[in-house]
Amino acid sequence: MGKRMVVIGGVAGGASAAAKAKRENPELEVVVYEKSGFVSYGACGLPYVLSGEIPGLEKLLARTPEEFRRQGIAVHTRHEVVDVDPDLRVLTVFDHGEGRTFQDRYDYLVLATGAKPLIPPIPGTEQEGVYTLRSMEDGERLLKALPGARRAAILGAGYIGLEVAEAFRKRGLEVTLLEAKDRPLPHWDTEVGDLLREELERHGVEVWTGVRVEALRGTGRVEAVETSEGVVPADLVLLATGIRPNTGLAQAMGVALGPTGAIATDEGMRTNLEGVYAAGDVAESFHRVLKRPYWLPLGDVANKHGRTAGSNIAGQEARFAGVVGTAIFKAFGLAVATTGLSLEAAQREGFRARKVFIQSRDGAHYYPGSQPLWVELVYEEGTERLLGGAVVAHGHGALRINALAALLHREGTLEDLLGLDLAYAPPYSPVWDPLLIAAQQAR
Repeated sequence: MGKRMVVIGGVAGGASAAAKAKRENPELEVVVYEKSGFVSYGACGLPYVLSGEIPGLEKLLARTPEEFRRQGIAVHTRHEVVDVDPDLRVLTVFDHGEGRTFQDRYDYLVLATGAKPLIPPIPGTEQEGVYTLRSMEDGERLLKALPGARRAAILGAGYIGLEVAEAFRKRGLEVTLLEAKDRPLPHWDTEVGDLLREELERHGVEVWTGVRVEALRGTGRVEAVETSEGVVPADLVLLATGIRPNTGLAQAMGVALGPTGAIATDEGMRTNLEGVYAAGDVAESFHRVLKRPYWLPLGDVANKHGRTAGSNIAGQEARFAGVVGTAIFKAFGLAVATTGLSLEAAQREGFRARKVFIQSRDGAHYYPGSQPLWVELVYEEGTERLLGGAVVAHGHGALRINALAALLHREGTLEDLLGLDLAYAPPYSPVWDPLLIAAQQAR
């Protein structure tokens, strides 16, 4: 009898684990249980469906249950695993379609239960017109609500809040963005936040920072947001106040969590329980700059987690090399990319850190259409080891962040950055690349 692998959660991490394990070991019996109605989709594309740039949610689907079945993987949507007995290796599943409960067994288990939205503890969040954006179902609900909406308030100016602010403006809504900290993208340094604020306001988004949201007003349907700075009328409210790992099931079965509150794993994505793995937003990663566990709930990280777990279950030794915290997103005409630690984060972590922030261009000054581009470098005093950085550009020039990310993976220094042979042609870069100009200035 072949070994049986069960995956709980079929989006990024879970779907990757299932596909990789089956590919590496076709003898393996692979079953995926997914609580929602969708598997294997690109949740990161949801804001662009809302804006109308991507015509329909179905475009986000990477693979349908039928395609998985053709690969020999049994996928069950609207099936929720409600209990796991790790001693007997038995799980209890509730089928939402049929309204029945049944049991199943596993030799290997992958926990890919993702993360859930953090609902702020303020009165009025249960009313109609209040949304989160995490799943395809969330996307469906928001799409239905958009035609009737006029004024939107977005709580939280992180990635989702910023991307959806643009989407709502493209749909013609009036948008107010509310952030408790003193700037948009509060986890990064001020200069980047200032560039973002300018871009948002230029496109008609009202930005309120340093505000405390006290309540959502309305009588069953949201009408306004009450804040420490005044009242914002709104008939649609998006809660983009963060997420947290969905570890309820893991904790109930005795899986150990790490210092971040997500599931602790080794480099092979194994948990403390025999035969049990974790992948995606429910699991921690190792941060190569901080040298400790770190929670980075991003789609590309989830896919790598899943691939690693799937390989190991299939008998092909694999390890996940960790993260440095690289991310990129779009806000109207700006591409904002960051990696490693901001200056504030580095100093908070006890590094003797400094930074430079420069403005350059994404092409030669004489090349038609070249645009401003900004670079921030964060480095350790004395050793000149790179700790982080940001690139803000009007387009693909922001992908320079990948050169910095690669250096962070290798504990690179300003000297290493200055020694890099970077590409140059007038349409794409000044003769001195902006990264090199920043490194020279730091020296």
